Amino acid sequence: MEAIAIFDIGKTNKKLLVFDSNFELIHEQSARFDEIADEDGDPCEDLSALVAWMRQSLQRLQDDKLPVSAVNFSAYGASFVHLDDKGKPITPLYNYLKPYPDSLQASLHARWGGTDAFSLATASPALGNLNSGLQLYRLKQQKPQLFAQIKYSLHLPQFLSFLLTGRAVTDITSIGCHTALWNFAAGDYHAWVSEADMLGKLAPLVSCDNVFPAIQTPVVLCGSGLHDSSAALIPYLDSFSEPFLLLSTGTWCISLNPFNTALLTTDELKQDCLCYLQYNGRPVKAARLFAGQEHEIQVRRIAAHFQLQPRFYESIRFNPALLANDGSPLPVFSKRAMADFPDAATAYHRLMADIIHAQIESTRLVLNGSDVSTIYVDGGFSKNHVYMQLLAAAFPEKKVYAASIPQASALGAALAIRKHWNKNNSSSSLVNTELYTPEWVNHV
Repeated sequence: MEAIAIFDIGKTNKKLLVFDSNFELIHEQSARFDEIADEDGDPCEDLSALVAWMRQSLQRLQDDKLPVSAVNFSAYGASFVHLDDKGKPITPLYNYLKPYPDSLQASLHARWGGTDAFSLATASPALGNLNSGLQLYRLKQQKPQLFAQIKYSLHLPQFLSFLLTGRAVTDITSIGCHTALWNFAAGDYHAWVSEADMLGKLAPLVSCDNVFPAIQTPVVLCGSGLHDSSAALIPYLDSFSEPFLLLSTGTWCISLNPFNTALLTTDELKQDCLCYLQYNGRPVKAARLFAGQEHEIQVRRIAAHFQLQPRFYESIRFNPALLANDGSPLPVFSKRAMADFPDAATAYHRLMADIIHAQIESTRLVLNGSDVSTIYVDGGFSKNHVYMQLLAAAFPEKKVYAASIPQASALGAALAIRKHWNKNNSSSSLVNTELYTPEWVNHV
């Protein structure tokens, strides 16, 4: 039996997942680690604990005689591991939420035409440490002696691969995700990277389907790892040939359009759009909306007013009558008075209608200029009947599906190197879908 092990590393949850050749999950384990502090007292990942857990997990696979022949990685990618010439980390794994010096960011942007011009070229809104290239730039400017000791700066997925292969490489999905390192129009590193003497700190670029021999592990082949957001898109690209948009819902609701090839505009950038790079090097235009967080806050507000449990909404089915003549949509539900609603179900319907109106604007930013006929929704809202009915009504010219892929980012990492470990070419059933076709007049 053929199988692959995937380390799926989130900010909170760390998982090891083993898939067989049919992409069925045959082994799973998870862990959480308390954060530690960096030299400034800011919280950061306990890299030593993560590495120790990874090695112990691989040993357990060997002890259990699981037939794993390959391993790959999916991880959050907005942080660098800085290695010396012996391959040892010489800094903490800085948290991408760590405050960034405003003056340092401003001076870099000014050198390259201002924030708008710089952000437009790199398809990266100005996000401080979330622009991981600026993390390396901070060391260059503020800690030059430490910067001089750096042999390579690897994003987290590639560092984990390096531990098993000894090969320092750079992956396009990590470099192409709001790092401020990549010039999307030129298809290469932005000129500022070379001018700042940082280019030599970045390992050679490799394709996401490359594998290298693993050393001192129970597996034989090792992938170079992928940024988790890009990895999660791969099962959809693998399963569907018609152009589609993926609406990934959670704390952030992110509209991802792999079929919009137009360069980012200044207007889109100011409305929280950015570009990712797919595993095949093509751009993905994306728009972000903080809808999941707003939903959580307002659900608590509704529950408190009507003296209900916070998860009351899970049993609510869509009822269009609850939206008739109850007022026009507002930018945020928080401006509405709870006293205006007779019950929690009515209030919840209006909350979701307000969220959907904001979602329409966000999603349309990346739909424009593309031939997309289908929208897939995954994540928390894909299970929300009210949300899905309203979204389907908002895009009557599209097919709107609730989609479910267990462990999408891990599956994406497995698919990226499938040709090296899996002789089974069939994976069309990986995505479970449910079509939403509302048969009612849109009152929202």
